Amino acid sequence: MDRIENIDFCIRYLLKQNHAQAEIPRKLRDKRQLLRALMNIWHPQALSEEFLQAQDGELQAQLSDKGVVTLRHIAEPDHSPFASPAIPILWQGDITRLKVDAIVNAANSRGLGCWHPMHACIDNAIHSAAGLQLRQECNRILQGETIATGGAIITPGYNLPAKWVIHTVGPIIAAEAPITGEEEQLAGCYRSSLYLAKEHGCRSIAFCCISTGEFHFPNRRAAEVAIRTVRGFYDSSHYPIKVVFNVFKDIDHDIYRELLAAR
Repeated sequence: MDRIENIDFCIRYLLKQNHAQAEIPRKLRDKRQLLRALMNIWHPQALSEEFLQAQDGELQAQLSDKGVVTLRHIAEPDHSPFASPAIPILWQGDITRLKVDAIVNAANSRGLGCWHPMHACIDNAIHSAAGLQLRQECNRILQGETIATGGAIITPGYNLPAKWVIHTVGPIIAAEAPITGEEEQLAGCYRSSLYLAKEHGCRSIAFCCISTGEFHFPNRRAAEVAIRTVRGFYDSSHYPIKVVFNVFKDIDHDIYRELLAAR
């Protein structure tokens, strides 16, 4: 099958599994959006090898379109990315492009990805780029249980450049509410992720901004917690893992750049 036939097959397959109806659009961009929306509402169940082959082919084509980013691509001009694992790298961009050992997903407590079609959250982006095997595996691990705030689980990355995805649940803050124990919960997200990465032999990990944005954790305090916790992990474990702080918004880029430069 060519790419158009391949993606049309995936759409028809998921329409049937989701007991849904929709007209398949003509443009590739619109087909991709419909496929992603159907993936977002899909409930874990058996998938045929033919579908997985077709889905993986399309997701690998999308990754090729975006381009893979390695640590060497994002290192500071005057520093090798492997010079010292204790010096984090700051990178602004799409985390689903990063070829590192593990990326960290800001998951919800159900741990099965975002169920809102085409939602712009990182949970949706990671699951949509990895493929439905990711939701299947999360479902297998959790068996209807939830991930505690500050806790984490680890899965393969499937169609992502990253080998592993670590799913962690950050605290949700009521708008304008004071922060008390939430800082420790947020620190728990970083610790849980780093120890899972260590257990699986990861030598590089990329963290997204956990609990900020619509979850209302103040951006600067979240960055301070992230950097402090990563430093504490290095000091206590001496495990040589390279950390990337992955940001998407300019405000987070400016905050992390300032805080990392100060240290």
